[in-house]
Amino acid sequence: MNRERAAALGREPHGSSDDPDLLDFSANANPEVPDGVERAYRAAFESARTYPPEPPTGFRAAAADYVGCDPEEVVPTPGGLAAIRAAVALAVDPGDTALLPAPSFGEYAREVRLRGGEPAFVDAERVLDADPSGHALAVVCAPNNPTGTGYDREALLAFAARCRAAGTVLLVDEAFLGFTERESLAGTAGVVVARALTKLFGLPGIRAGFAVATGDLGAALRGARRTWNLSAPALATGEYCLRQGEFVGETRDRVERERGRLRAALSQRYEVGPSEAPFLLVDAGDRDVDRVIERARDRGVAVRDARSFRGLDSHVRVAVRRPAENDRLLAALGVGEAGDRGEGGESDV
Repeated sequence: MNRERAAALGREPHGSSDDPDLLDFSANANPEVPDGVERAYRAAFESARTYPPEPPTGFRAAAADYVGCDPEEVVPTPGGLAAIRAAVALAVDPGDTALLPAPSFGEYAREVRLRGGEPAFVDAERVLDADPSGHALAVVCAPNNPTGTGYDREALLAFAARCRAAGTVLLVDEAFLGFTERESLAGTAGVVVARALTKLFGLPGIRAGFAVATGDLGAALRGARRTWNLSAPALATGEYCLRQGEFVGETRDRVERERGRLRAALSQRYEVGPSEAPFLLVDAGDRDVDRVIERARDRGVAVRDARSFRGLDSHVRVAVRRPAENDRLLAALGVGEAGDRGEGGESDV
């Protein structure tokens, strides 16, 4: 990594509000956590007095069962972004190009640039139709952030085959795939899958995730992984969460039900695209986006300014939370009977 290049790159904007007076719809982590997870975390304190197991076989086994791969193919990482960084670092050299979806997670382009590579952007809706030839890396976010676009497994596998034929590493970011019934690409040759416990299990501060890769690519990721790169509490908590199948099923049902309700209500006033993720992308149209965000804050709700995503200039992104919380979002955005009205009966937003 080049010193000057790293110093010149700023941070990518992300959702999440630290204001305790705001209900946070700007981040998209699950507002629920599995029952018993705090006990699992606290029980790991004694084991934190020694180095974590190396390799962390329990965590790897739980992750392998969760995504359906061989435990040897699992590479534990401190969060999904660490898995993304590891894949980009192994694939991209100075002067290389990387095929990236847009709009999508801004960290992909940042990691490519850190390595001296150059992003080659393609519409996220048509990324699987793109030609990977000549690129060191191709990235798919499934479902895509911030659009919520899901991708058919057979189309993904066909794209993976084209990437293998072109000698292009394919990185599939499955940070939100657990909210769907779709099957992981973990274990597919030439593919690095990145997973996180952040979103589905509502634990962004634990910093636990993993990558999955096979063959020489998997061997390289395992070789590059730092020893003891996850703490004992993170490993124990992660292993516990990955085995909570009932919690996952309940979360999927709630998110699907509430996402549909939110989209129908918001569509009365805004253009809202379909989504397979725990969030919706809302087009404010000719409204002043700053005012939409400000008025939501005045009503105690934080929404994500989505203009920081490449190609978006009139959008906000909203998470899907619990039913009563979602009602507050609708009221804050002036939707339905709960929507606040300005003087003369006109909507403030």
